[in-house]
Amino acid sequence: MSLFNLAFARQQGGRFLLRIEDTDRARFREDSEQQVFDTLHWLGLTWDEGPDIGGPYAPYKQSERLDTYRPYVERLLEDGKAYYCWCSGERLAQMREMQQKTKQPTGYDRLCHGKTREERAALPGFTDKDPVVRMLIPDDAPLTFDDLIRGTVAAPRPDDQVILKADGFPTYHLAVVVDDHEMGITHVVRGEEWISSTPKHVLLYQWLGLEPPKFAHMPLLRNADKSKISKRKNPAARLTWFKEEGYLPEALVNFLALLAYPPVLEVDGTEREVFTFREFSDGFDWKKVNPVGPIFDLKKLDWLNGVYIRELDLGDFTSRLLPFLERDEVLSGNPSLGELGRLKAVAELIQTRIAHLTEASALVRPFFVADDALEIAEDARGQLKEDAGQVLDAAIAALGDIDDAGTGPLGSDSGFNAAAIEASLRESIVEGLGIKPKFAFGPLRTAVSGQRISPPLFESMEILGKTSTLARLQGLRDSL
Repeated sequence: MSLFNLAFARQQGGRFLLRIEDTDRARFREDSEQQVFDTLHWLGLTWDEGPDIGGPYAPYKQSERLDTYRPYVERLLEDGKAYYCWCSGERLAQMREMQQKTKQPTGYDRLCHGKTREERAALPGFTDKDPVVRMLIPDDAPLTFDDLIRGTVAAPRPDDQVILKADGFPTYHLAVVVDDHEMGITHVVRGEEWISSTPKHVLLYQWLGLEPPKFAHMPLLRNADKSKISKRKNPAARLTWFKEEGYLPEALVNFLALLAYPPVLEVDGTEREVFTFREFSDGFDWKKVNPVGPIFDLKKLDWLNGVYIRELDLGDFTSRLLPFLERDEVLSGNPSLGELGRLKAVAELIQTRIAHLTEASALVRPFFVADDALEIAEDARGQLKEDAGQVLDAAIAALGDIDDAGTGPLGSDSGFNAAAIEASLRESIVEGLGIKPKFAFGPLRTAVSGQRISPPLFESMEILGKTSTLARLQGLRDSL
């Protein structure tokens, strides 16, 4: 919702407001608000006004605006558009149960309408707590409205909705109408589950003599089985999950846009699925939004994430790996310049090989462990053939002959480089032992990385250097 709101606001030169709608105190969680700030900032979806930065219509938390709503409630009561209700929770539950059993439409039966507190107290199911306030929905309530995505939309007739709760907090329905008016909101972009509530909001605008905003009801995201995505059942419905799993925010923004919007159409008529937020915003059109609930396909996101990872500048890519390497204890939180230099060299080898930043740790770890502490994975050891010892012996002899003395102005150039390593190993193993290249280097890969799958072998040996490379080859040879 934020993505599509922001894209339209930026295209129109408007302002994007972040408002915390926290009137449901039963479901309130202290940490949720900060999570909203953190995840939207991570995605780069920044707002022009909000609780954390202020603005001309502060405060931007509904729980801090209670005095704003009360006059609107009093006006509706005075005009006969709303009434007090003293029904207990038990009575309302029994009423709904009976309606369901007898297959009647569920909704409040207006027992309290037109009664004073004393008159209502004489009847069953009365609560002596503060009453709630309900809308009095007329028989001719407007049930259709214009939607920017869906055109003319019909919604079911609402029941007498509570607009002020016993705790003095407004419900969502009253609060958003009042706040949207007070804050000058012109467009409301929200999920399609609010379509059924829109007639209530339209009524409130009419009763209060206010200009309603334009509505755009977005499709709801669905699981592969077409069920609605639930935060309780699907971890992917929690934005922090994507950050933890090593997705890039720009890839996720691109993916979320594609879920309900077509790819960019090039001049030659071809479609392009990889695009920036700026491109998405500049060409934005509500008519292009697909109203059908899209399937949340993580395979598509994985592909997109891989594309974005490969397009990163090497320095940027390296820096983005650091939090994951620190989390997995591959590097400390304060790596040395030497470690950073080695990491950048390794990052260049793996950038085209991963789809998630979380995949880096397994590939990077072998470059930051002591030679005698390198663990050989069981699957890597298990694939070694009978000639592994012969291959390792040949490699140790061949690589031992390469001069690794530093040359060049700073002594940083060495004869022990990928090209020289490859030439020497091909001569000694492929030609010397007559082993096909496909099979020749498996034991060396296992010795150097401890894994079946690793970054490119010859470049890895160059980064490790002659001493470490030979120590690892000998270590595996001794264990056979």
